[in-house]
Amino acid sequence: MITAGVARAGTLHGTVKNGTTGQVAPGVEVVLIQLQGGMQPVANTKTDAQGQFSFDNPTLGTGPMLVRAVFHGVNFHQPATPGKTEMEIEVFDPTQDAKTISVPTHIVIFQPNGSRLVVGEEYSVLNNANPKQAYFRADGNFEFALPDGASLQQAAAWGPSGMPVVQSTIDKTKNRYAVAFAFRPGESGVRFSYEVPYTGNAATIKIPTVYPDAKLLVLGAPTLQIAGDGLEASGQEQGMNIYGRGPLLKGSVYSVSVSGTAPPPNTRGGGDSDAGGQQGQDGGAASQVTVTQIPGRLDVLKWPLVVGFLGLFALGAIFLARKPVAVVAGVSGAEIPVTTHPAAKKAVASGTASKIAAASPTIDDVDAAVGSSLDSLKDQIFRLELRRQAGTISEEEYAQERARAEKVLRDLVRG
Repeated sequence: MITAGVARAGTLHGTVKNGTTGQVAPGVEVVLIQLQGGMQPVANTKTDAQGQFSFDNPTLGTGPMLVRAVFHGVNFHQPATPGKTEMEIEVFDPTQDAKTISVPTHIVIFQPNGSRLVVGEEYSVLNNANPKQAYFRADGNFEFALPDGASLQQAAAWGPSGMPVVQSTIDKTKNRYAVAFAFRPGESGVRFSYEVPYTGNAATIKIPTVYPDAKLLVLGAPTLQIAGDGLEASGQEQGMNIYGRGPLLKGSVYSVSVSGTAPPPNTRGGGDSDAGGQQGQDGGAASQVTVTQIPGRLDVLKWPLVVGFLGLFALGAIFLARKPVAVVAGVSGAEIPVTTHPAAKKAVASGTASKIAAASPTIDDVDAAVGSSLDSLKDQIFRLELRRQAGTISEEEYAQERARAEKVLRDLVRG
């Protein structure tokens, strides 16, 4: 099936639909973005009177790509995987009403790194607006705060497609930041990471509360001792201790005490967590922050969840060992990769990345693209399981979302 995808390379037809009105969207700028060799736009067009567009480009089908629709100045992205020749991009009328979204879950992950403690925070964002609209503000529509003494590393956001896009951050002063991201109807999310001193393998982290309705989940390796007011142990899940408590008061500061060391390397999940790249955003200008490291995104917990989920489809497990390429949306409109595979990073450091990208596509290139799609699916399943554990999703909704993920998985394995 992979070879068939390569044989159809070169053509992509699509329709842009306004999800707010239910009508097609004519005259919308559409950009084809290559996610290899510099992340540059390779073609652009506009939708016709029927909202349709078409690309004929030799790079199509040779690797993962993005299609961007620019609607009322807001960027809406849709991944174009190898073998995909038809797609529909849904855009929405933008709104600046903060009541459009809700934030049901707040996850905090602790990961010791020598004399520093890496902290990752992740928020789930739900948009149930009626009529359907995308919540967006160019000056920042999702704010977050860091503890005193914290050093920001990176922020990323994703929409219903599940593809994380690294964001430029807007400095709001006094340890407060924001990202400008179009939150479409459905589930989206924001994650950011920072470092704090970890002298003597112990620290007390004072986490500011920005979204008071979010249920708090705290995760850490069993080698860590974690305590906080009202924080209750929820057992151990796939090598990670999980703690939970109810929503916090708005404007309050929640203290969590952490001590202990990281588990030995051979027992730690996930892969290489270092990455470098340029910060970007999805739909608005913002200041930039240099990225030096991205902590592992709970791979210790996610991988076993997904491997068990893939037990229904044995072939899928073949792809799960592959490392993806994270997507970065640049301020100028270009996309810049954050490569997570060690060999790929070495190629970038030696200046050979452009030569690799210029080479003719191989089956390995297409296979890697499938692996990238599976990684996005992995993220979606992981967040679904945490929402279920946090009690922010009903069993009926969980069953529906899981069924959709199963269908996507079947399509990926077949392709």
